[in-house]
Amino acid sequence: MPSSEYLIYTIVGASIVTWLLRVLPFIFLKKLTLPQSVAEFLSFVPLVIMAAFWFSSLFTQEVGSLPTVNWENVLASTPTVVSAVLSKNLLVIVITGVISLALIRFLT
Repeated sequence: MPSSEYLIYTIVGASIVTWLLRVLPFIFLKKLTLPQSVAEFLSFVPLVIMAAFWFSSLFTQEVGSLPTVNWENVLASTPTVVSAVLSKNLLVIVITGVISLALIRFLT
């Protein structure tokens, strides 16, 4: 089998598996009614995942040393967090974060 054919089969297979992993939970949970406590617990999952991503971007890790603060991301996070508290609008938050990080990188 030529390598390009193998690559195409790999991409198609990975696409099918990814699609199934994203669709099957919806199919199974569609007929199920979750208890209120479970639904409330699951409502925090996206927030916790985003907070973990944000917190991990504030530090850089190098092998053999303690994590160091990534000051660019900390400075860009400040107006972003303020805009999140004030607006509670995802588009405003993302635009504020991108613009503030771009300005910081342009000025340094």
